[in-house]
Amino acid sequence: MALEEGARSCLLRFRHRLEQDIKPSYLMDHMISDGVMTVDEEEKIRTKPTRKDQSAALLELLLMKDNRAYISFYNSLVKESYDDLADLLREDLPSVLSVGGESGVQTVLSEGGVPQRPVVFVSRPELVNRVREKLYRLQKDPGWVTIFGMAGSGKSVLAAEAVRHHGLIEECFPGGIHWLAIGQLEKPDLLVKMQSLCFRLEQSLDPQTLSRPPNSLDEAKERLRFLMLRRYPRSLLILDDIWDSTVLKAFDIHCRILLTTRNRSLTDSVSGAKYEVGVQSGLDESKGLEILALYTKMKPHGLPEEARSIVRECKGSPLVVSLIGALLKDKPNRWCYYLRQLQQKQFKRIRKSSSYDYDALDQAMAASIEVLPDEHRELYKDLTVLEKDIKIPAKVLSVLWDLEPEEVEDILQEFVDKSLLFVDSHHKPYLYYLHDLQLDFLVEER
Repeated sequence: MALEEGARSCLLRFRHRLEQDIKPSYLMDHMISDGVMTVDEEEKIRTKPTRKDQSAALLELLLMKDNRAYISFYNSLVKESYDDLADLLREDLPSVLSVGGESGVQTVLSEGGVPQRPVVFVSRPELVNRVREKLYRLQKDPGWVTIFGMAGSGKSVLAAEAVRHHGLIEECFPGGIHWLAIGQLEKPDLLVKMQSLCFRLEQSLDPQTLSRPPNSLDEAKERLRFLMLRRYPRSLLILDDIWDSTVLKAFDIHCRILLTTRNRSLTDSVSGAKYEVGVQSGLDESKGLEILALYTKMKPHGLPEEARSIVRECKGSPLVVSLIGALLKDKPNRWCYYLRQLQQKQFKRIRKSSSYDYDALDQAMAASIEVLPDEHRELYKDLTVLEKDIKIPAKVLSVLWDLEPEEVEDILQEFVDKSLLFVDSHHKPYLYYLHDLQLDFLVEER
């Protein structure tokens, strides 16, 4: 494939400046290593009488080559510390996918540590397209896209699926996609995560020139800022499962970030453009049955009659449906037994599926509640007064908690932001309600 027009015109525009400043012999070594230049081509250039003549010949050759050669030339400028020259070429950097097609997508995602699809995967096209639409807004400028929702709603799978798209990577993130699993972290653990990301990014550029690991959060932040701006321009960093705004601030480095979280308000603490996608609605019945069918290797219409009841009891949670599906895969004669367990809220007996990070639904729920301040945690547990499918205004809880209505609204907003409560904002005053799974969990814990 020929060189993209934007890259070609960029080379022509800055040709004189490049000819004046570069030392071709250093750059050609890298380009031969990348397989975009032959030894014969290098030899022809070396025979030119002056360094400037050699530079002109190298640029002439580059104009006849493809996108891969341009990217290799750009990377060789970075490696040889021609940062000012690399900056000139950065905006028109072609996509690494231009020659790779769909296999190129898989390569980019694998190199960036993006998880593969779970063994049992059910597509949710409407949500995936909403996330992609937000990611396209990061094409020109840095910013944040937040996927938020309650425990087990499938946020991580959704994030990975959204970037599994040739056009999106080619147009918006030619610098690649880089995934970092976060979770609940103390500062020393956060530093280790950032060190490992720096190592991964630097190693893929040139394993011979690895720097020592950054030894503080500030140093790690600056190292990542440099790497993302200079060496991985127009790339996307995915931060999976963020709990704490202090963690997010460590990545406030003016780059493009997609994050998954249960706490919708986390990005209030950082700068830049912000977009969000809520994963508040669960799976519909047909998707739930599809998951059970895939696990048990049956056709949806061939599932036993208990299947529909199991999906209903799972309240649309991809996590719980998958937990049950994984169990039925090993014990296909236990449909009635697991339905009874769900009806009796015996979550502790439902063991984890290897596709998920949490041992069972109750642990996922408990982790969400644990991050609340002590006094709010007790108030949250009072929400067992709510009944299923009943929505109430803040005034009711104001009476129960003996607090001013405005204070109650602020507390409820905190619960909503952390995906622990839902709000119906179509009514005035707002009405609040729990997902059935959250209510079941609170009743069981009481």
